[in-house]
Amino acid sequence: MDAKPSIFLIGPMGAGKSAVGRKLAEELGLQFIDSDEAIEERTGVDIPYIFEREGESGFRARERHVIDELSRLPGIVLATGGGAAQDPATREVLGQRGKVVYLHASVDQQLRRTRGGRERPMLKSGDPREVLTALMAVRDPQYRQIADVIVETDGRRVAAVTREIRRRLSEMKPG
Repeated sequence: MDAKPSIFLIGPMGAGKSAVGRKLAEELGLQFIDSDEAIEERTGVDIPYIFEREGESGFRARERHVIDELSRLPGIVLATGGGAAQDPATREVLGQRGKVVYLHASVDQQLRRTRGGRERPMLKSGDPREVLTALMAVRDPQYRQIADVIVETDGRRVAAVTREIRRRLSEMKPG
């Protein structure tokens, strides 16, 4: 009996990883896990607090450990944090342990989606457009390095992105 492969969602903040991940997991009958939520559950504090106390490097160490652990679980949909792919070890484990889907969102789309709601520690350090542009310049090649599938999310609904992911993954050869 073959276990369903895990699906790992990567991409910038505001790309829709959590929303798409929940819908994708529901449709495929898989467990959904958000790595940021897992970190918050384990530490008992929110991510902005971890950034404040431990800095980005402390948070990234926690993130690397949690993603390494979670990516070993069979048949999950895992939404990773926007900076997870910066770590070479994390890129390696994600690329080896499942199908990696890069949800691409333009800087304009990221700005629209991150304006309200959840606090984003990376956006506290300056003009949000400049920060997001600089992050994309570094992270986009890292996302592309390990992506099995790249899906554009700008101006698209969760259901449409989910359908495309399912179609594209089903067209891939097993393995």
